[in-house]
Amino acid sequence: IDAPPPLGNFMQAHDLIGYAAAALTTASFVPQTLKSWRTRDLSGISLGMYSLFTLGVGLWLAYGLALDSWPIVGANAITLTLAGTVLALKLRHG
Repeated sequence: IDAPPPLGNFMQAHDLIGYAAAALTTASFVPQTLKSWRTRDLSGISLGMYSLFTLGVGLWLAYGLALDSWPIVGANAITLTLAGTVLALKLRHG
């Protein structure tokens, strides 16, 4: 695993793409989480999909920790919190 570039150096294009992808995919869960939290209407949410997705994100988080890759850890920790919230609401309010 390559060490991160020293501070002051510009990120490479693939790093920028990775950070942008992590930010966008993580942020995509904010509207659903907020709507689910406010309305408690989770009739359109698939329990199976959110269960599998949340488990998968948890595994991505573990993978990022194993690699000591903080972009993977950060993005998946936030996504796990958001998806876990929707999953918990689905389990509680059906």
